[in-house]
Amino acid sequence: MKPVIFATSGPTLTAEERAFFTAADPVGYILFGRNVENRAQLAALTAELRALSGREDVPILIDQEGGRVARLGPPAWPAFPAGPAFDALYDRAPMSAIAAARANGEALGAMLAEVGITVNCAPLLDRRFADTVPAVADRAFGGDAMQVGALGRATLDGLAAAGVIGVVKHMPGHGRAGVDSHYELPVVRASDAELEEDIRPFRTLADATMGMTCHVVFTAWDAARPATLSPTVIADVIRGRIGFDGLLLTDDIDMKALSGTPGEKAAAAIAAGCDVVLDCWARMDEMREIADRLPDMAAASRARLDRAVASVSRPATPVDLHDAIARRDALLALA
Repeated sequence: MKPVIFATSGPTLTAEERAFFTAADPVGYILFGRNVENRAQLAALTAELRALSGREDVPILIDQEGGRVARLGPPAWPAFPAGPAFDALYDRAPMSAIAAARANGEALGAMLAEVGITVNCAPLLDRRFADTVPAVADRAFGGDAMQVGALGRATLDGLAAAGVIGVVKHMPGHGRAGVDSHYELPVVRASDAELEEDIRPFRTLADATMGMTCHVVFTAWDAARPATLSPTVIADVIRGRIGFDGLLLTDDIDMKALSGTPGEKAAAAIAAGCDVVLDCWARMDEMREIADRLPDMAAASRARLDRAVASVSRPATPVDLHDAIARRDALLALA
C-alpha cells in the first residue's frame, strides 16, 4: 500500500484511473465537487472505490466543513453553517454552542455516510486573529483556544456518532499565517510561548485518530522548513508537545506554499514523519510520479491507519439528518 490519498477526475472513474489505482494501491481517496452529480451517482462512485481497493474500510474523504468549504450543497444537499456561526452563539451561551456543534457534526456525518463517505476533513482547530487570512478566518470557531477546542470536540463527536471519522486540522495551527498557503508560503514569527496557546486546541483533541498538517513555517521551531516537511515540528511539536499519535496527513501537497515536483514534495513529507500524503488534483502524470517516489507504507503508519478506521462504526440506528439539523438550528437561533 502506498502512503497517499489520491483524487479522481470526474463523477465516474476512467479506465486509466481504474488501472492505476489498482496497481498503486493508495491508502484512500478524496472527493471534490467535480466528482459529484447526485446521491445515486456519488454512492455508486464510493462503492466502486471500495471494490477497487478490496478494502471495505478504505478511507474515502471529503472537505465538508460548511460555509465556503462544502463539496456537497444545494439543491441536492442542505447548506451548512461555518465555524463563525458557532463562535457567535458561544459568546452568549457556551453550552448551547457546544450542543449545536455536536448536532451539526451529526448532520454532516449522516449526510456523508448515506453516500459512502467515511472521513470528513473537519474540524478546523486554527485560532482566528485580527489578521488571519480569510481562507482560514471565515471558517474558524473563534480566537479563544479553549472555545475552539470545545467546539472542535463537539464536532468530532457528532461525526463519530454518525459513523464518520473527523480530521483535525491544520496542525500545529494556521491562524497566525498572514498569507494563504494555497498560493504562497506563510512564515509565522511568533514566539514559542505565543505558539503554545495555538496548539492548545490540538492538545485538547490529541486523541483524534486523524489529523492534517499545515504548510506554514514557524521560525520559533524550524526557520527553514514548513511544518509538513519539518521533522522537528512533526516529532517535537505534533507528536511530542501536542501528543498526537493518530494518522497524520499532509495538507494538499500541490499547494503553492511548497516548492518542487509533486513527487519530491510527497517524498519529503513522508521522510519528515507524515504518515500519508494528500494529493487532490487527479493529474495522472503527477499521481504516477508520487506513486513512483513513495515507499510502501511504514508499519507504524499502517497501525495508525488501522486504529483510525476501527475507531468509528455505523450506528445501529442511523442518525436522522433532518432531526439533527432542526436541533442545531433551534440552538443557533439563540444567537
